[in-house]
Amino acid sequence: MVFTDIATRTYNHNWRLDPIVRSLLDTDFYKLLMLQMIRQLHPDVSATFELINRTRGVRLADVIDEAELRAQLDHARTLRFGKKELIWLAGNSFYGRRQMFSPEFIGWLADFRLPEYELSKHDGQYELRFHGPWTHTMMWEIPALAIINELRSRAAMKGRGRFELDVLYARAKAKLWEKVERLSALPDLVISDFGTRRRHGFLWQRWCVEALKEGLGSRFIGSSNVLLAMDADLEAIGTNAHELPMVYAALSDGDDALASAPYRVLQDWSAHYGGNLLIALPDAFGTASFLRNAPDWVADWTGFRPDSAPPIEGGEQIIRWWQEKGRDPRTKLLIFSDGMDIDSIESTYHHFHGRVRMSFGWGTNLTNDFRGCAPFETSGLDPISLVCKVVEADGRPAVKLSDNPSKATGSPSEIERYLRIFGAAGRQDAAVLV
Repeated sequence: MVFTDIATRTYNHNWRLDPIVRSLLDTDFYKLLMLQMIRQLHPDVSATFELINRTRGVRLADVIDEAELRAQLDHARTLRFGKKELIWLAGNSFYGRRQMFSPEFIGWLADFRLPEYELSKHDGQYELRFHGPWTHTMMWEIPALAIINELRSRAAMKGRGRFELDVLYARAKAKLWEKVERLSALPDLVISDFGTRRRHGFLWQRWCVEALKEGLGSRFIGSSNVLLAMDADLEAIGTNAHELPMVYAALSDGDDALASAPYRVLQDWSAHYGGNLLIALPDAFGTASFLRNAPDWVADWTGFRPDSAPPIEGGEQIIRWWQEKGRDPRTKLLIFSDGMDIDSIESTYHHFHGRVRMSFGWGTNLTNDFRGCAPFETSGLDPISLVCKVVEADGRPAVKLSDNPSKATGSPSEIERYLRIFGAAGRQDAAVLV
């Protein structure tokens, strides 16, 4: 692979439009897996996704030019899946399975385009919404987040000198490589790149992926970014996300149907996928509630991805549940991906080593950690907690409770209703940094 001089490319942002998203494959793999299932089972469901900036102190509308944002969003709407990309999706092996995507689905993707968006400003923040068929609005989440994060990075570096930018990227590369050297001391490490949504920029994510590929060898198993996986000959990594139980719950009629929504998702998922794709995401409405009410067959799934509880605490909770169900945790898989960085990866690895199979999804702290690297004064390169969540389905409000109330989404009245049904056991407030 030929590397771009990132500093020079950053310095030379003089052309009319430097597209941030250049391919519809520049997304996370779980989006395509979920899309295939949603299109088959729920083709007529509408869903609205909305940008949520949890780092309210960063006024994005004061930093990012609206015209530039609209230009990038408009450009993304012109994209189509290329013939080479569709051939790769159709013919490649994913998770050991050939033809993960049906020929009919691949044919449908050939005509896919991102739907329209709604953009406005309020109190220093952008209000960005995507309303329409679930099969289409769901595909805005990753490119929208990537666009906003990279525009913020560009704004922070605008007007900086060529050598300042050289120093910035040199320091960031050295910082990442020091992390890679520490990770190389973990002999049984299994780690992948989960950093697309809140990356500093596409070129930087590509550099990070190549650095991990060289520095960690076979311990670096792939990237959630489908385009980078294809270009770097890596495994595309991903399973499912919170939007599935959130939409299933929103569409439920009555308390009993709402309480069973997380398990109906798993039943539908297992009808489409198997093996290492049978990973449960338990925290949409609280891990304690999920485990307390889970049918016994959930214990036969491959593993769990604890996503909002502290990794060691969340992992121990799941291990106890497996043991109560008579399962040997050493045969199971835990995927840790919530705000992980070098210290938490090391401590979690050492805590669970030999007791359970582990994998780490390294996200924002891999692809957007420029803290302390700039030779100039700026906080504009510090990562923020920016998400794009489903907020309604077929006109019904969607809710996420989370194990961390700071990550909850939904109206206060709906959150109260969900807490009445699922309970608040195990929920702990914690600062959300990324």
